[in-house]
Amino acid sequence: MAKFNIKKGDNVKVIAGDDKGKTAEVLQVLRKEEKVLVKGVNLVKKAVKPTEENPKGGHEFVERPIHISNVKKVEG
Repeated sequence: MAKFNIKKGDNVKVIAGDDKGKTAEVLQVLRKEEKVLVKGVNLVKKAVKPTEENPKGGHEFVERPIHISNVKKVEG
């Protein structure tokens, strides 16, 4: 597995993709897939079935991982 300089809780800036320029916190590092999960970045709309907690169901936005090469660590 590769070793990365980015860890959970670090602030990163997205340098490529639809969310280019956004700065946010890393929620999770997926080392095997060489991806990171960044708060509020790469949001996708997901259909949700009705449950007891959410009786109507509907749609919600969830973060999807992005490749680690598309983010840069921000110091400070």
